[in-house]
Amino acid sequence: MRTRPVVLFLCVHNAGRSLAAKVLLEHYAQGRVDVRSAGSAPGSELNPSVVAVLVERGLDPSREFPKLFSEDAAAAADVVVTMGCGDTCPYVPGKRYLDWELDDPAGKSVAAVRPIVDEIDRRVRNLLRELTGAS
Repeated sequence: MRTRPVVLFLCVHNAGRSLAAKVLLEHYAQGRVDVRSAGSAPGSELNPSVVAVLVERGLDPSREFPKLFSEDAAAAADVVVTMGCGDTCPYVPGKRYLDWELDDPAGKSVAAVRPIVDEIDRRVRNLLRELTGAS
């Protein structure tokens, strides 16, 4: 029996929003949640502004890279969080889905990305409290 909930963050390129959500939840959860991310059409590199904002916060996204969504990843998840991918994010019946409407950080400056990451941070903390009962 699995003791840790599994969360899968999905967006189109898996280079910005889902990357930030994964890194933030891993940081706050400290091993209490198994966190994954993927994209329906992964980009070739991480969004440099998102990476810069995460680094400003003392987080290390250097091990991350855009990954392609697989049905196996969704099947293993307890919660699937989609971010701006609409119909391109695959749907797996029987899974709990959350759709986080967030601005796309693609092509935006670090200053413009900070509020997007702030909102992701707020939602990640709320999700963590819901899943584990702790912050």
